Amino acid sequence: MAKILVVDDDELIRRLLGKIMEMNGYAYTLAANAKEARTSMKDQDFDLVLCDIKMPEESGINLVRYIRAKYPDTAVIMLTAIDDREIAETAREIGTYGYIIKPFRHNELIINIANALHRRELEIANRAYRDNLEQIVLKRTTELQETLNKLRKATMAIIQAITMTVEVRDPYTAGHQRRVANLARYIATEMGLSKEQIEGIRMAGALHDLGKISVPAEILTKPSQLNTIEFEMIKSHSRVGFDLSLIHISEPTRPLYISYAVFCLK
Repeated sequence: MAKILVVDDDELIRRLLGKIMEMNGYAYTLAANAKEARTSMKDQDFDLVLCDIKMPEESGINLVRYIRAKYPDTAVIMLTAIDDREIAETAREIGTYGYIIKPFRHNELIINIANALHRRELEIANRAYRDNLEQIVLKRTTELQETLNKLRKATMAIIQAITMTVEVRDPYTAGHQRRVANLARYIATEMGLSKEQIEGIRMAGALHDLGKISVPAEILTKPSQLNTIEFEMIKSHSRVGFDLSLIHISEPTRPLYISYAVFCLK
């Protein structure tokens, strides 16, 4: 059963409205002014307020502003003898669900009340749906971020393992990939690139010698001068590393990585 608060300084109209509410199965409370209405709303929840405009001490417009701010789930219908377009527009702007001019007809009032209560239910349901949807989006965004962080950590672990593998096969250049990665990151930072681009450049620097995996260890560690064939094999490592790494570079960072890799090939 919907609960309705009737606010009107005219006692006869208050009692008439109370009778109409009772006849149509609504629970109701009567208030002679805004002060009584505020007190009633503190003590109990109302689905709808029928409010007069011209009342002593505080106008119905001010009361509606208070209701809409403090009790946003409560519908309000202005029920007044003031037939003024400007006031009616103000009532609409502050969130009233209807504006009925006295003397009103019984059926007109009941239809407006039913429509206002129905609209209120839809708005509450819609607000709950939006809140729930926002929570779902927030939860899934958090889960996605956590997954991305895990993937990022896994990727870094793989890169580190690859780097260490290359260094084990070529101990003469140990630490070289790490230094190149840091240098590339510093340059990218100074260029004002985005965080994602800087990370992509750093990863490219760390992987720039990946192609040495294709070069036999005895050539990498040969203490004497390389012959022509061996030197050509050494030079091919940048192309092999480029081909291997490009597969794992994200689309936004790929142009930057290509530019960097081409520089390494020269």
